[in-house]
Amino acid sequence: MNAIQKLDNNEILKKAQTWFRDVLVENHIKNTAKLQNIKEFKINPFLIMYLANFLTGNSSAESIAKALIYPRVLGQSISTSFGSNIQKFTNDVLGSLGSVVNGIDIEFIDAVDGKKKYCQLKAGPNTINKDDVETIKQHFDGVRNLARTNNLDIGLNDLIVGVIYGENEQLSANYKNIERKHHFPVIVGQNFWHRLTGDKKFYFNLITAFTEVANEADASQLLEETIKELAQSEAIQKLASKI
Repeated sequence: MNAIQKLDNNEILKKAQTWFRDVLVENHIKNTAKLQNIKEFKINPFLIMYLANFLTGNSSAESIAKALIYPRVLGQSISTSFGSNIQKFTNDVLGSLGSVVNGIDIEFIDAVDGKKKYCQLKAGPNTINKDDVETIKQHFDGVRNLARTNNLDIGLNDLIVGVIYGENEQLSANYKNIERKHHFPVIVGQNFWHRLTGDKKFYFNLITAFTEVANEADASQLLEETIKELAQSEAIQKLASKI
């Protein structure tokens, strides 16, 4: 099992900004541009007119387009991208801590208890399903078996799930099952980053680093163009003509 490298917290922040800019923002822009195509949507004809009126006070083609695009761009698209790119985040930002052990993303010395931790990284407090719980258990059981074979002292508390953002009270029932049923700790948000970096304020510094990149982003023109293009689609025009 690999040696632990000393972390440079400032370097992590810089790499996190690069990841946010080059991966998350770029994917978000590409996914937004795709929404000019009506085929990207599964329209509920019973709700779309209501949603358009709820949003803008009318059911014009542009309002319908906004009601379709806004939830995707401001919610589903970016949230999905954040979760699906967690492995790239691990490689790009925390690559020096990468593990060669199957099922383990990173290994680090816990700044709180001084013990070596074997960690699976997850994006947020609602990003695993029931099947993931069993997969995590199997991976952790495999590490424990490997530890016995190699006479390594690895306890249940040394096999952890690290959740990049959120609070304990936000953890889904699936995360809680990892703790309550299988007795593997789930370390979330500020507590995780403190244990990883030794800095209690690092979580908030990371949020600030992302915010600095966010301040560079202005895709309002792209969003406006995407809405206008979608509004011109035949399906949207037909819906609007039924007003």
